[in-house]
Amino acid sequence: MNHSELAAFLKSRRDRVRPADVGLPTGPRRRVPGLRREEVAQLAGLSADYYTELERGRGAQPSAQVLAALARALRLNGDERDHLFHLAERPLPPAAHAPTAHVQPAMLGLLDRLTTTPAQIITDLHETLVQNPLAVALLGPPPATRGPEASFVHRWFTDPRARAVYPVEDHPHHSRVFVADLQAVAARRAKDAEVTRMVAALRRRSAEFAALWEERDVALRRTDHKRIVHPALGVIELDCHNLFSEDGRQRLLWFSAPPGTEGAAQLELLSVIGTQDMTAGADRSGHRQG
Repeated sequence: MNHSELAAFLKSRRDRVRPADVGLPTGPRRRVPGLRREEVAQLAGLSADYYTELERGRGAQPSAQVLAALARALRLNGDERDHLFHLAERPLPPAAHAPTAHVQPAMLGLLDRLTTTPAQIITDLHETLVQNPLAVALLGPPPATRGPEASFVHRWFTDPRARAVYPVEDHPHHSRVFVADLQAVAARRAKDAEVTRMVAALRRRSAEFAALWEERDVALRRTDHKRIVHPALGVIELDCHNLFSEDGRQRLLWFSAPPGTEGAAQLELLSVIGTQDMTAGADRSGHRQG
């Protein structure tokens, strides 16, 4: 691994990013042209000491997950992201839907500005890539899994715990929505091996999925009204919106509630309690993607 070149590249990209670009306050006492080291570390979910070691040209070879997090934090474009992986001597992520997928900077910029509502970026197979703090508070962090189990749609039909996010009476509706959405994705990504394997596995493992798949309903999920079961706040009624990337492989998903409604009041309370009570007495391994 080229430690010195990796260090120099990280510093050059850090100097280029302005605090306002990533939702951080600007102040008169800043002594660096871009972000501070500790700010990059915070945005990437790393310790400040670990990131400082990287910028000093020392430390162990960063993992693909760390590199992907740094690429998002530093708002790297696709070529810059690839260069970062090359400098660290890590293979490039295999596809735009992989767990280390490169999230488009424009989408990240929008996510950074959604500070008062839960929001996250997911793949077209419903794998969570990045969340804002309110999305973590509402839905929990994504599971530490790879492969098909990283997809919320896969878990919806194979792991009963995943369904705890919605009231039981709403389950048939969401099953239909997920299958119709996956039909549209499968048609767009014709003969894609990952989609083909997922559909085949779900048809084997879930009679419900197999029956709905045979109905051949097709509809990308753009908006939906949801009732989300939160362990501390009870049922929260929200509107769910989706913004698609140009190639359709990633989606910015956010939740809102009309002003003056109970859902709006619950969102305000959610921002206060955060994640402090989310795991109390609850099995969270299903992850509540929404």
